[in-house]
Amino acid sequence: MKKVEDYVRSIPDFPEPGIIFRDVTSILQDADGLQLAIDEMQHFVEEVDCDVICGTESRGFIFGMPIAYNLHKPFVPIRKKGKLPLETVEESYDLEYGSATIEMHKDSIKPGQKVVIIDDLIATGGTVEACAKMIERLGGEVTRIVFLMELAGLKGREKLAKYDVKSVIRYDGK
Repeated sequence: MKKVEDYVRSIPDFPEPGIIFRDVTSILQDADGLQLAIDEMQHFVEEVDCDVICGTESRGFIFGMPIAYNLHKPFVPIRKKGKLPLETVEESYDLEYGSATIEMHKDSIKPGQKVVIIDDLIATGGTVEACAKMIERLGGEVTRIVFLMELAGLKGREKLAKYDVKSVIRYDGK
């Protein structure tokens, strides 16, 4: 029986020499790989108390939506700045070469709701840390953060140390 990591395509020297790019599209392009990835991530969600599932744009949507559907939970999209039509809460964070801002609707999380955040990859942890800050500002409690893949060499888990973080696949490098 294949494991999720068997569906990941590894591309050496991209985007620069010495880096191995872990390509999630090879999972998405295989029905068995996609189903296995969602099932494995969903298992981590089922283990905790959860009222709402949040997913980051865009691959957090891909994995978060079917999990929310399967568990009959609402799904809250966390988007890049400027993509949502109503009043939002936003959070900026640093990237390797610059910064970015994400936002979510101000009414999407109610005080006291227990929230699971879903994303495809944890690298430095900045995006999901910004998500957690917004959820907490709205009165929600982050009960777990679930990733498909973790690049442990970038130490993103350290940035998220106060949260319960799970990843289906862990790569020791960057």
